Amino acid sequence: MTIRYSVALLCLLALPVAAAEWAEPIEAAAEEASITKALDSIERGNLEKHLNYLASDELQGRMSGEPGYDAAAKYVAEQLAAVGVEPAGLFGGWFQDVPLLRRQIDVDGAAITVHTDRGDAGLRWKDDFTMGGDQVRDETTVRAEVVYAGFGVHAPELGYSDYDGVNVKGKIVAIFGGAPASFPHNERAYYSSGRTKRDLMVERGAVGYIYMRSRSDQQRRSWDVVTLNAGVTAGMSWKNLQGEVADHHHQLEGSALVNEAVAPDIFAPSPISFEQALDAAEAGRPASQPLGVEMTLTQKSEHTDITSPNVVGVIRGSDPELADEYIVYTAHLDHIGVGTPVDGDAIYNGFYDNAMGVALMIEAARAFKAMPRAPARSILLVAVTGEERGLLGSDYFAQYPTVPAEGMIANINLDMPLLLYPLADIIAFGAQHSTLDVPIARAVEAEGFALTPDPIPEEVLFIRSDQYSFVRQGVPAVFLVPGFTSTDPDINGGALFQGHLKTHYHRPSDDLSRPVDWPSALRFARANVRIGLEIAKDKKPPRWHEGDFFGEKFSREQ
Repeated sequence: MTIRYSVALLCLLALPVAAAEWAEPIEAAAEEASITKALDSIERGNLEKHLNYLASDELQGRMSGEPGYDAAAKYVAEQLAAVGVEPAGLFGGWFQDVPLLRRQIDVDGAAITVHTDRGDAGLRWKDDFTMGGDQVRDETTVRAEVVYAGFGVHAPELGYSDYDGVNVKGKIVAIFGGAPASFPHNERAYYSSGRTKRDLMVERGAVGYIYMRSRSDQQRRSWDVVTLNAGVTAGMSWKNLQGEVADHHHQLEGSALVNEAVAPDIFAPSPISFEQALDAAEAGRPASQPLGVEMTLTQKSEHTDITSPNVVGVIRGSDPELADEYIVYTAHLDHIGVGTPVDGDAIYNGFYDNAMGVALMIEAARAFKAMPRAPARSILLVAVTGEERGLLGSDYFAQYPTVPAEGMIANINLDMPLLLYPLADIIAFGAQHSTLDVPIARAVEAEGFALTPDPIPEEVLFIRSDQYSFVRQGVPAVFLVPGFTSTDPDINGGALFQGHLKTHYHRPSDDLSRPVDWPSALRFARANVRIGLEIAKDKKPPRWHEGDFFGEKFSREQ
């Protein structure tokens, strides 16, 4: 009897433990059911509605500062409000106006003259060179010796410098875009940045620069494609709260992109030929030296002060202890506007770039709001302006956020998601840099996708979209795109991606006629939401991995 009583007592004592063990999978199943139901609110019809408006001819290509962009911004605010998102812009509204200085190059006033012992030779606009104009000054002219400096990279930690052994003070620097292919992936991206290159040349006293295209640049896009809208599309810069133009180096009095077809003539007086310079760059071997020529760069521009809004909304977190931490979704709303006609079409609609990204962000908001309880952390949704002009809206927001800067713990950026084929994988550029890698892997696997590493490191995409603005402020970030693997073995996703870049990227044909694989689009949209949910419920906010290049370069904990 005593033994039976003891066994019964033990069974009773074990009941709470067993109940807890049973409860966990039951609660998890219930949570997954509620998530699935919320994700089911993402429908093709809503995505098509957004795309049909945002990529319509009516909006004239959504150029920042133009009426078409303003109409698009108003639409995004209305759609976010309709699904229950709260405004999080300035003064309790939806918008954060970004002060911009627009510059329009005077093509007739743009000139390059090459001076050699044999005489002077003028280059031809667009055939031989293009310019964007000075960010601030209406007119600049500089004449100086030209020094070839490889990629314009100084990376002592990698034992590499294009500036060793050459003096560029008071000189015009001739450099290639990109960075040595031998560099590790992260360092290659960082040193490929135009901002990094300008900072390095200014530190060494250069007064101007010309960009030349490496062989890989030439293979990716033809000169005609790269210069299609030269002199047509205006350049822009944002102004800080003191009214100063960001990232402006007064010391640099001229800059240009020079056609590789005329570069051999510029190199002719020097001991190194242009072909030898290309070989050295391809091999990652510094070969910097004076070219034995002088060059005069002249540029004239008209400047206009304008504003263009970021659209900002918020879904407040449900956990009082975590609600002041924000997961920031971004998608750029702008595109190129009206430009040079191609096959009779002058409107650059930007269907995939980036009406699709904005549409996906709006529908992510719908799904978050359809959940019975909001995510633990707050979700910030920002449709940014000026990406096509140099990540302007995101750079401004990252430096002047409408929420406390220290509260922004992660950025998920959507830009040109090409949903062209049955999709097997997703690429999250930047995930490997921080603890975002784990929740992202969980999220994409929950929707049946594989998570794939960067298949095209030579494109340095991690620094070429709005996530990089947040990275520079120390915020772990990812750039989410469809992968190159299709569930159909007969489809080469990488070839379709490259085909889009060559044929439709930044061209009028990126319009409503582009195909969409809708089942993949819906699954991609669901994975995008799951990523936010996974980050929101983690006990700790994301952190840079120890020793990560970008973490050490930009971490807020330094």
